This record gives sequence, C-alpha cells and structure tokens, in this order.
Amino acid sequence: MLPFLWMISTSFKSRGALMTLPIEWIPKNPTFDAYIKVFTRFPFARAIGNSFFIAVSYTVLTILSSSMAAFAFAKIKFPFADGLFKVYLASMMIPVQVTLIPLFVIMNKLGLINTYTSVISPSLFRVFAIFLLVQTIKSIPDDYLDAAKIDGAGLFTTYRQVVMPLCIPTIATLCITTFMDSWNDYLWPLVMLTDRNYMTLPIALSTLNGQYATEYNVLMAGSLISMIPIIVVYIFAQKSFKGSLVSGGIKG
Repeated sequence: MLPFLWMISTSFKSRGALMTLPIEWIPKNPTFDAYIKVFTRFPFARAIGNSFFIAVSYTVLTILSSSMAAFAFAKIKFPFADGLFKVYLASMMIPVQVTLIPLFVIMNKLGLINTYTSVISPSLFRVFAIFLLVQTIKSIPDDYLDAAKIDGAGLFTTYRQVVMPLCIPTIATLCITTFMDSWNDYLWPLVMLTDRNYMTLPIALSTLNGQYATEYNVLMAGSLISMIPIIVVYIFAQKSFKGSLVSGGIKG
C-alpha cells in the first residue's frame, strides 16, 4: 500500500515539496493545484468520457459476442465444432503486437482511423472470454435446455432466459476484467486515435510527462482520477466476482 499512499500524498503537494527528505506523508500545505492543472493542460474531462464510452461499449460487445459463441461451442452440435474451437484457443498464443499492423491496415482501408469503432471492434473476438464461458456453460445440465425446448423456447430464448442467468458470476468476472483491460489499454488506442478529441485517458496521462521534466504531483492526480471508475465497478460487482471464484472451486 505504500506506493498507493505515496501517490495520494504526492497529488496534494506543491511542486517544491515533492522531493523533500524525509518524505512528507502528510503534506504540510496541501493544495488542489495539481488537480486543477490536470483539467487545464489537456481536455481531461473529454478523455475520461472517451475512455468510459469505449470501455463500456467494449465490455458489452465482448460479453454478447463471447457468450453467444460459447453457447454454440458448448451446447450446439455443428460440423467441425471441436476443430474450430481448437483454432480459437490456438490464436491465444499469437502476441497482440503481431496482429497490430494487419489490424491497422484493415481499419485504414475501412476508413475507421480516428473513430471509436476502430478501438471497440476487436472486442468481437475475445478468445479468453469465450474459453471461460464455454467451461461454465458446459457445466449447465442439458436437462435445463431440454425443459426449455419442451416449453417451446427457441435457441435465442434458451440462451437469454436459461443460459445467461446461470452464467452471471462468470459474466461479472469478465465484466470487471474486460472493463479494466479496455480502460487501461494504451497501445491500441495510441495507434488508432491521433485526434486529441478522441484520445483516451491513458494517452492523456502520457502527455503529462514532459521531455525534460515531469510534474509528479500532476501525474499522480491524473492517475488517481483514472482509478476511480475501476474501483466503482469492482465495488458494485464484487459479490458476483467472489461468487465466481468460489463456484470455480466446487465440484459435483
């Protein structure tokens, strides 16, 4: 916790009090100047809005696409299902950096550079999310699906009203991890978004680093602000998150 406490303390210090020794854990003259500078040097509020919109959209699309794919792999029999699923899993071994240039070329040809779509669209293919949900859906007894079929439910109704409610703990875990990954992602938005009006929060924070000097109080203030949504998301989803961890260790 010491680095985190130092971050909070530094964000309330003036520039002259940053390097004093011994370290002032409680600033003698606390000030909000660093927080004011964060919003004046860069359209920080716009960056927060961009990150929030991208992270929420990315998370929703990931849950929808991966849950549908996982339901198909786990409960629907179709030709070459096992082989296709193995190809999906094998793609997890491909580093993100390898696909960066091909993805950029595709987005460029589609005219999606400097758009939210270019950053959000990779959420349609999240192999780890599919893999995690496949294991959960496979554990659902087929009797539930057969009962829904007898009652006249189609595939989509069964998916929506039977499978999804039973996967809530796993989905909550995926929501937290996916939101965090998207919120903290730096490389892909940096490649896709060059317009300041579309930049996300990690890119905005990187602009606070000067070439020859860095105002650490301003940087720490921006970092603390960027952590608030992650903390809020975890607080609201922690019960489901813990439930997923507990259920994963129960057999039979």
